[in-house]
Amino acid sequence: MAQIIAIANQKGGVGKTTTAVNLAASLAVLKKRVLLVDMDSQGNATMGSGVQKNDLLYSVTDVLLGEVPIETAIAKSEVGYKVLGSNRDLAGVELAIAEQDGREFILRDALKEVESSFDYIIVDCAPSLSLITVNALSAVQGVLIPMQCEYYALEGLADLTQTIDRIQQALNPELEIIGVLRTMYDARSALTKDVSEELSQYFGKKLYDTVIPRNIRLAEAPAHGLPIIYFEKSSKGAVAYLNLAAEMLKKSKVKKGSKA
Repeated sequence: MAQIIAIANQKGGVGKTTTAVNLAASLAVLKKRVLLVDMDSQGNATMGSGVQKNDLLYSVTDVLLGEVPIETAIAKSEVGYKVLGSNRDLAGVELAIAEQDGREFILRDALKEVESSFDYIIVDCAPSLSLITVNALSAVQGVLIPMQCEYYALEGLADLTQTIDRIQQALNPELEIIGVLRTMYDARSALTKDVSEELSQYFGKKLYDTVIPRNIRLAEAPAHGLPIIYFEKSSKGAVAYLNLAAEMLKKSKVKKGSKA
């Protein structure tokens, strides 16, 4: 069965979609079967995977509305993984499903139909707590939180952890934070070091050793519709996300071993 992970942060501009796309690509390079689910109406994860959001025959919107089976809506990409894409149509879904029974679990139930076909399902969430985001967090086993090492990011992190706790208690007992990822990392900054220390004290082993540096090539890759490993595989950004994927796989093996 797939490990289903949400990439979430209620603060925008922290590298959330960049992480979703590049983690998916890096896991695929490491021979894992990966599905990327775009749950943001901006469709940036879709476009960053080389899939044209406005040309989608079917999208995650159609799945949430029950108009097509999820297998029909999943698109192939040229970058090693499959994509359940999104576009502006998703913005109207919340009103359409608001009165529906089991509205928080539509994505969860849909993913059950395909999870045996993948090793990892990565869900890119919008930077807001909407019914769509609640659907995402109700469907996953864990949350990976990308964040910058800045003061305001710390404040937003407290809000996010409270949200995760509420959803865990009310809707998804399996839900947990599986990792915190430091993005746009500048080792020369004293503030970066201070915030890193606070994160280490609070999250302990859940803070990934891997950090994602500020990297021009990483910032340029989405404009070409490519994950960084296909755009500039020798760049610091590509190496960092490969390291993240390897670290995630290692932690997953340790966790499975501890359960045995």
